[in-house]
Amino acid sequence: MSRVLIPSTSPYASKLGFSRAVKVGNFISIGGTAPIDENGVTIGVGDPAAQTRQCIKTIIAALEEAGATLNDVVRTRMLLTNIDNWKEVAAVRGEYFKDIRPVDTVMQVSQFINPEWLIEIEVDAVVEV
Repeated sequence: MSRVLIPSTSPYASKLGFSRAVKVGNFISIGGTAPIDENGVTIGVGDPAAQTRQCIKTIIAALEEAGATLNDVVRTRMLLTNIDNWKEVAAVRGEYFKDIRPVDTVMQVSQFINPEWLIEIEVDAVVEV
């Protein structure tokens, strides 16, 4: 079975040795996606909704590169530094996943590598072979 690596533009990718996504067969896993643009700049500092949109924008690009769309997503994980932001984050997630309805986990973590980040999102997708 082939293994396809989708590279990350994160400034931490080469330091930590990670890909944005890995596709094995018909399964795609996208790791913790931070609210940064292609230059590593944090988008939406202090704004959980804007950061969620940026994370999803990055996820959409990775899915497309792996031959998938949001419609193929079966699981999301929303990692927040402040669980009280869950309603703002959920509202944005709902804009993208309202009709797709993948399973989801929302959890609080103590912090991320960059203290400006309020959220990271992970997704798993399955495509037809």
